[in-house]
Amino acid sequence: MLQQVNGHSSGSDAHGGESLREDLQEFLGGEAPLHQLDDLTKVNPVTLETVLRCLQARYTADTFYTNAGCTLVALNPFKPIPQLYSPELMQEYHAAPQPQKLKPHIFTVGEQTYRSVKSLIEPVNQSVVVSGESGAGKTWTSRCLMKFYAVVAASPTSWENHKIAERIEQRILNSNPVMEAFGNACTLRNNNSSRFGKFIQLQLNRQLMGSSLLVPRAQQMTGAAVQTYLLEKTRVACQASSERNFHIFYQICKGASADERLQWHLPEGAAFSWLPNPERTLEEDCFEVTREAMLLLGIDAPTQNNIFQALAGLLHLGNTRFADSEDEAQPCPLMDGAECSVRTSASLLRLPEDPLLETLRIRTIRAGRRQQVFRKPCSRAECDTRRDCLAKLVYARLFDWLVSVINSSICADPDSWTTFIGLLDVYGFESFPTNSLEQLCINYANEKLQQHFVAHYLRAQQEEYTAEGLEWSTVSYQDNQTCLDLIEGSPISICSLINEECRLNRPSSAAQLQTRIESSLAGSPCLGHSKLSREPSFIVVHYAGSVRYHTAGLVEKNKDPIPPELTRLLQQSQDPLLKVLFPADPEEKSQEEPSGQSRAPVLTVVSKFKASLEQLLQVLHSTTPHYIRCIKPNSQGRAQMFHQEEVLSQLEACGLVETIHISAAGFPIRVSHRNFLERYELLRRLCPGAAASPHGPPPDEGRSEWSPHSEQATLQALLQDILHTLPALARAPAEATPAPVHCGRTKVFMTDSTLELLERGRAQVLEQCARCIQGGWRRHRGRKQERQRRAAVLIQAAVRSWLTRKHIQRLHAAATVIKRAWQEWRIRMAFLASEELDGVEEQHSSQVTCSPSSFPLPQAQTRLLGAVTRFWPLGLVLANAAVGACGFRRKLVVFACLPLPVGSLSSYTVQTAQEQAGVTSIRALPQVSRVTGWPSCQDGSRSLTPHRGGQGAEPRGHSRSRTGAVRRAS
Repeated sequence: MLQQVNGHSSGSDAHGGESLREDLQEFLGGEAPLHQLDDLTKVNPVTLETVLRCLQARYTADTFYTNAGCTLVALNPFKPIPQLYSPELMQEYHAAPQPQKLKPHIFTVGEQTYRSVKSLIEPVNQSVVVSGESGAGKTWTSRCLMKFYAVVAASPTSWENHKIAERIEQRILNSNPVMEAFGNACTLRNNNSSRFGKFIQLQLNRQLMGSSLLVPRAQQMTGAAVQTYLLEKTRVACQASSERNFHIFYQICKGASADERLQWHLPEGAAFSWLPNPERTLEEDCFEVTREAMLLLGIDAPTQNNIFQALAGLLHLGNTRFADSEDEAQPCPLMDGAECSVRTSASLLRLPEDPLLETLRIRTIRAGRRQQVFRKPCSRAECDTRRDCLAKLVYARLFDWLVSVINSSICADPDSWTTFIGLLDVYGFESFPTNSLEQLCINYANEKLQQHFVAHYLRAQQEEYTAEGLEWSTVSYQDNQTCLDLIEGSPISICSLINEECRLNRPSSAAQLQTRIESSLAGSPCLGHSKLSREPSFIVVHYAGSVRYHTAGLVEKNKDPIPPELTRLLQQSQDPLLKVLFPADPEEKSQEEPSGQSRAPVLTVVSKFKASLEQLLQVLHSTTPHYIRCIKPNSQGRAQMFHQEEVLSQLEACGLVETIHISAAGFPIRVSHRNFLERYELLRRLCPGAAASPHGPPPDEGRSEWSPHSEQATLQALLQDILHTLPALARAPAEATPAPVHCGRTKVFMTDSTLELLERGRAQVLEQCARCIQGGWRRHRGRKQERQRRAAVLIQAAVRSWLTRKHIQRLHAAATVIKRAWQEWRIRMAFLASEELDGVEEQHSSQVTCSPSSFPLPQAQTRLLGAVTRFWPLGLVLANAAVGACGFRRKLVVFACLPLPVGSLSSYTVQTAQEQAGVTSIRALPQVSRVTGWPSCQDGSRSLTPHRGGQGAEPRGHSRSRTGAVRRAS
């Protein structure tokens, strides 16, 4: 029977192992399908050899990301691949309904954390732990993840919020080049190695997106916070062979302008002892990118100039060399050329030159009850140590100040964000020819992270499966708790022994410290000793391999003493930046060397680092972690080169095979019974016979009074109904769908694919309910709108009726005025015409022999003849009307022919059509008797027909003519 023991396979006998290896070789013989396996859990059998060959096949095919259950394996390609990290690809993974079904990528992990932090089930904070050796690509991975979150977490709610989010995201991205310039350096294994650890907390604010139930709630990035750990400040003054100082020193020497180099005393080609390997050119030596990023973070040009001037002063300080003093009572003299370096350094740091030299070469001691001050010249080694301490102190304060400026620029108000996604990027496991306190702390941090992975995933999952009653076969794994007990255990460990040597305040030799460690911790299986080593050292067997640490300098580095006179000297600087970094606080206490009378506890480097690491792990334990294992294919940093031995050691160290075994058979999704019932009860609607189930869910009002028995019965019935609906949701036959949901004692366990199916079914039910609600609402809204429309029609009709009546009334009033004016004018004209005719008749009547009384007429005929006589002028007007004019048009003709001009009557003359024809008076027309109404002849006799001649009539000059067409007299 094949068993897994610490990642290595072993058979029951040798023959079985040989046959297995033959089958394995036959399986691995054809590499064509291996590069197509996106998940290492699909490799059969799961061994180190099969996993190694699969990764090699995918690396050869330029496929650098592979899933390993809950972990993503990332191979460093050692070449630029822009299309692999383009914004279009980020949007593709963000918009995918199921991003895990796409090709494995760090964007898959990013999208899973982004969706989990806004999950409706149990939204919790998320964290991404990026681990691996130095040079495996951890910094690049963290940088790409930050860009991904900046792209997908933009605010779409409003234009103003979108611009604010863009500004915050740009500042977060700009913090990367600044921190890498001041915190990264070129090492033997990595050209851009992080020499500090950082935990970036991306702060998100939950927002509702749209009205659809299928659209998840969005998360707007409102800010970020950066926390750093253990900057390797010793690199400022001490660099290993073939390594370089921090990037920023090379940037100011290569990227500054000629005027700036002249101002900072950095002539081209100048040699600095703290600037090794300046001839190497790296892509990280981009000064303009750093300056632009600092400007966008709020660090203006004058402040930048102060920063770079102080860094140039540290470079000149490093060229200060001391010689041995012939007299111990005299300070050490300076070597040739060092005076110029001291003068330049003091000028750039704006420190007084003489106090600077005195502080570097003379030690101040306080002794006795009265704290008498004694001045003692330092040895050459002590002068070098104080010089290096001054440089490390300034650079460490400057780095911490930059981090605080970045946090103040990108950190959001605590009330403005609800959740966060943490990105942990720490230095990888290191093993150099000479390893000291820095490598011990770095590897200690990696041990703690590995233990967090083991405790969270390997051990905790299996213990939970057993406690919940699931059928589970235990998988063996490598536990590093023994190594951690050796480093940090209580009461005796390596860290406690080093701290004790610091508290004793006595000269401690390297050999003495080695002896104490080996004698006190001899029983630990993780402690070793190299008998061939000539230097005092001890060996620690880490999870990633054995490392030999030299004891020389461990105690001094752990103390990290800062002479108080150095702090007082820097407080005297006139530089604005140094005044901020070293405020003149009289109550500020440095870590002075304790006297024999008072020995205060010293806060060592190891103690501070351990406390910050514990705080970091508490944050990680409160989140849902996601793991990315970065693997370095080769130590030379070349593309398309895969060293199996190096990769195999990394796979063994991180326990990848055990992870694959547990992930293949495990259930990463765990939901409590109550939450599962409350969320997925509605899936019964998808099952036709679920309504008739005797184990129906209890009413909502009694849910708080459920008993465990009734809840378990309801849960079992619900699980049965859900298992019947899963094939339909997966669009697969029932016999082809396994039972990926298991009910434990207190939780329900399932896989990621099962959770997706349940969420899909829940979305379908919610969509149906939403459609019903929307339909009812639309009907209600339609009826309401119809009632409103009818009411509007009635109101409009009433308003139109009122407006019409008002309009008709105005027309009637106008018509009445016109009618009254017309009647008055008609009466006036009739009166004038009758007056003129009456005068003519009187003259004729005197000549007629018979009197009117001789021919009496009836009264009705008399009124008719009077009316005809009165309307005779109107008849003249109508006679001049156009042919065919009738009705209302004829009235318009009358009004057009009879205008009523404004003015006095004396200024007008009357001219009719008869006057234009030569008839100047109405008397020339055929005369009508007022009595008979018939025309009369010249001799006074009556004619039975109207007279039509009239041309021979004599005009009467004294008659007035008032009717007809009226025109203004000229």
